Amino acid sequence: MLISRDNALLLIVDIQEKLAPAIHETETVTANSARLLHAAAQLAVPAFVSEQYVRGLGPSLPAIRDAAGEAHFFEKTHFSCAAEPGILDQLLAVGRRQIILTGTETHVCVLQTACGLLEADFQVYLVADASSSRAPASKETAITRLRALGVQVVTTEMVLFEWLRRAATDEFRAMLPLIK
Repeated sequence: MLISRDNALLLIVDIQEKLAPAIHETETVTANSARLLHAAAQLAVPAFVSEQYVRGLGPSLPAIRDAAGEAHFFEKTHFSCAAEPGILDQLLAVGRRQIILTGTETHVCVLQTACGLLEADFQVYLVADASSSRAPASKETAITRLRALGVQVVTTEMVLFEWLRRAATDEFRAMLPLIK
């Protein structure tokens, strides 16, 4: 099943100042998550950004904050966004069933969030090139487990092109800087 921008929302998990330096390929994860935030804003896809225990891990990276536009930020202490009181209700209230998921760490907060979203009957799409962990093996093990649970593993460009669906449109031309 293709991702539909009319049925999707974007959820960026915990790309934060004090955690980011320890994350494998953090620059790529941050850049691709920011690309998706920019695209979501241009295409009217609702976006959410979680921040795990801000007092200890700091706020989201400036690149995420700068790209966030109208995204809804929320702080959490549960590893799973879905377990944080009120957050699942906010996601359900948007009325979209496909969740595009990025962030850190893939084997902890991202994995537990994905599991909670699956339990709530969302279709979950993990953006592999916009998610990571401190150790590459932790990320790969989490992806293997998530695939087995029914999460679709995609790339940033897959999301962008599925949201667009066709070339030769004004939207496509406007998105070219995010694609190139």
